[in-house]
Amino acid sequence: MTLTIRHETILTPYRDPFRIARSHGSGAGATSVLVELRDTADGPDGHVGLGEGYPDAYYGETPATIGVVLPLLVAAAEPFGEGLRGALVEARAALVGASHAIEEAIRHHGAAKCALDTALHDLVGKRLGLPVHRLLELSPVIPPTDFTLGIDEPEIVAARAARAARFPALKVKVGGPSDLATLEAVRAVYAGPIRIDANTAWQPDDGARLIPELERLGVELIEQPFKAHRLDQTRWLQQRSPLPIVVDESSVTIDDLDGLVGVCEGVNVKLAKCGGIGPARRMLERARELGFRRFLGCMEETSVGIAASAAVASLADWIDLDGCLLLASDPFEGLELGTDCRWILSSRAGLGVARRAG
Repeated sequence: MTLTIRHETILTPYRDPFRIARSHGSGAGATSVLVELRDTADGPDGHVGLGEGYPDAYYGETPATIGVVLPLLVAAAEPFGEGLRGALVEARAALVGASHAIEEAIRHHGAAKCALDTALHDLVGKRLGLPVHRLLELSPVIPPTDFTLGIDEPEIVAARAARAARFPALKVKVGGPSDLATLEAVRAVYAGPIRIDANTAWQPDDGARLIPELERLGVELIEQPFKAHRLDQTRWLQQRSPLPIVVDESSVTIDDLDGLVGVCEGVNVKLAKCGGIGPARRMLERARELGFRRFLGCMEETSVGIAASAAVASLADWIDLDGCLLLASDPFEGLELGTDCRWILSSRAGLGVARRAG
């Protein structure tokens, strides 16, 4: 084998406590797994591919499972090593082949797959001197990101909304008895579109009761109101809602999409769920074919994970790529947010990010 990988787990405090409806714990910090991929065929001074996987226990992943699964995934990608060292056309084909091999090596484990897939794209981009979006022949023009506010007392959420007023949309986490009070408080200090995310916490009566109030308050979309497997409830609410319902926990991989036709108007694609840059591109393209509105989301990742997501963001209608902005500090640099709240896709090779000195 010529591909070698090293991983490390980091815990990064949040700028503000961040809690969602299905959270467990204090919401004080984010745990992520960073990887460095090398190809010994490149010699001791060869390029290093960076990747990140955000393990979410909801999907059955932990830092420990990522560490166990990574060697299996690297072995699956190994047969494509020579192609990955090739010229542009050959390298692109090898990336697709390696991505499919990684997907087929083991079921689930999206964060582990994401870490390796992202590192492969970064490595190939660096070898060819191309930023990842150009490697994929995707546009650098992407939608602006929203900014997410976690669950807290209404007045605290409103204070955070006021501080984030420059963002063209806010995503407000809901799923408790203070939902309406929180949204009223946010609307009192923020004039732009509000997106809400219940993270599976509502019951059908909650949704039906709140729809008129959500319209009044200028809510743009409702994300994952009910349990992931309760597509019947989601369909029921979408039929009664003038607001688009976007599913997240119900749309993990591309294999979920066909079963969501007629259930909801939109799907949330996340690299850490579906397995990385290659799978996210395929999932976004398939969602477009099926007529879904496409929301590109993230976990509370560093700039590595957000830069990887931004590379495919031209395929999305809405983006929620604020993970690294929620962190008190980011161990990587190079990813810049424009004054219009659009991530600026780097002209540097690969993901365009590097570990901060010191």
